[in-house]
Amino acid sequence: MINDHNLFHSIQQLSRQLTKHLNEALGPFGLYSSQWSVLFTLKTNGSLTQKELCDYLSVEAPPMTRTIQRLLKQGFVEQIPGKDKRTKFIKLTDKSLQEYTNWETAVFQMKRELVSRFPKQSQDQLYTLLSEWLLHLQTAATEET
Repeated sequence: MINDHNLFHSIQQLSRQLTKHLNEALGPFGLYSSQWSVLFTLKTNGSLTQKELCDYLSVEAPPMTRTIQRLLKQGFVEQIPGKDKRTKFIKLTDKSLQEYTNWETAVFQMKRELVSRFPKQSQDQLYTLLSEWLLHLQTAATEET
């Protein structure tokens, strides 16, 4: 029987491997997985504040600030002032919208290659288990606050 330590270690190792492959796929575009997470979230959800990005991606403010600063320097996002002067919305630029399809294609190709090595039934089971666990963790976090 697997113990908790081995389970968590395996999940961490899997996460590191997936991040490594994602970084390799995005490398030719000068992007990293952390940047892709922000770009994908903004493309999917529209403009968000930095706090909303942090909450959605479960990332603390300092690393999110660094990621957004890199994306600003690359011209892939812009900051739009909100009604409250302290609030700034992060938005994809026209430049990033033009490049997005190329990034997405590279990411999807990488994912297809990795997932193709894993039987479909196992993919479905893994997705169900991970979704249930994530929902449980999110529910527990909400109840704590």
